[in-house]
Amino acid sequence: MNRLLPVFLLSIFLAACTTTAPEPPPSVAPAEPVEDISVRPLQVPELTSLPETPARSLAGKFQAVEWGALPGWQDDNLNQVWKAFVNNCKGLMRPVSGSLTMPARATPRVWQPVCAEVLMSGLPEEGSTDTAMIRAFLQRHLQPWRLLTGTGEIARNTVTGYYEPLIYASRERTGEYQWPLYASPDDLLTIDLGTVYPELAGKRIRGKLDGQRVVPYDTRAQIAQSGDPPPVIVWANDPVEAFFLQIQGSGRAQLPNGETIRLAYDNHNGRPYASIGKWLADQGELPLAQASMQNIKAWAKRNPQRVQEMLNANEAMVFFREEAVLDPELGPKGAYGIALIGGRSIAVDTSFVPLGAPVYLATTYPASPTPLRRLVFAQDTGAAIKGAARVDYYWGFGDDAGAQAGRMKQKGEVWVLWPRQAGAPSAR
Repeated sequence: MNRLLPVFLLSIFLAACTTTAPEPPPSVAPAEPVEDISVRPLQVPELTSLPETPARSLAGKFQAVEWGALPGWQDDNLNQVWKAFVNNCKGLMRPVSGSLTMPARATPRVWQPVCAEVLMSGLPEEGSTDTAMIRAFLQRHLQPWRLLTGTGEIARNTVTGYYEPLIYASRERTGEYQWPLYASPDDLLTIDLGTVYPELAGKRIRGKLDGQRVVPYDTRAQIAQSGDPPPVIVWANDPVEAFFLQIQGSGRAQLPNGETIRLAYDNHNGRPYASIGKWLADQGELPLAQASMQNIKAWAKRNPQRVQEMLNANEAMVFFREEAVLDPELGPKGAYGIALIGGRSIAVDTSFVPLGAPVYLATTYPASPTPLRRLVFAQDTGAAIKGAARVDYYWGFGDDAGAQAGRMKQKGEVWVLWPRQAGAPSAR
């Protein structure tokens, strides 16, 4: 999903679009449906067809424990777990390239026998409510490993939340639909520095050509003022909601005919984010602590002549691609390329937990001491998700999920679930 920030930080980055709109850029034709491995049958290749790529070191340590050591394990109702587990196997069974420019992924070869057992389990791939059989399968085939810090201490860290928002938009610029959400421009360059300098693996820069030089790509203000802006996918009816979707990195757009499409993260202009909340505070317009989306929207309506000025304080711009919503229960694709499932997917720091690893998370509900303990899957990353046991919990789609995500800033611990007889968790 390539989210930029967890929701609890979003208020200081919210912005609205200009009230004096430039000439409309060209629109993007509706996208053809793209195959999504989450909605096709699981295929498990022969072990010999999965290449043995070099191992990648993980920054943490792992301690093997019994299932009984997982707090609340027997209380997890395992709702949607089987569907998520099958989808996760679909990702695991893709051969990894071994490229250091990609986030660390769970080792496919050690997962092949478990995913093969999934096919022989008798449980339907689209999901199962047979809790006892699912729990028995997991306990039979997986070993819990408690995540420790690099110095061997129990890893405890912050758990935040994110979600998939809904906006209202039109393919045509008309009436209230005035705020563009762009596709990636043709002149945007994305350069993987690790392909030239291995010590910079995972580092990317974005820019464009100016003659024979690569220069930074246009700022948000420059894009808005350009006579040749990027193509527009849809026009939103609310500038702050449109910007909120950009910060989340993905979302759904409901069109006037009732159709709902997904705007999935595709790229960004490489410019750093600046604090819109801090800008308002520096201008004496709002106390920083009150820079919520609701208050920023209210400020924008009171000050339409300054909306562009506020917008220009943040140079960053996110670009999208259109995707069909093939299964309303499935969210956007995370960094692992697998559609997220609300309450069963998390974003992690892949230097500690590789993408594709099942994880048992022990935390609490937002702003509450009530335990939130459940099996989830490491299927996403985030710019602010750094450190051992640092987790961003995907709440799902819609306003209720957004309300939960916006309040979540808890402490948590994690256990990585790994195939038995495969040793400690590993990455490729």
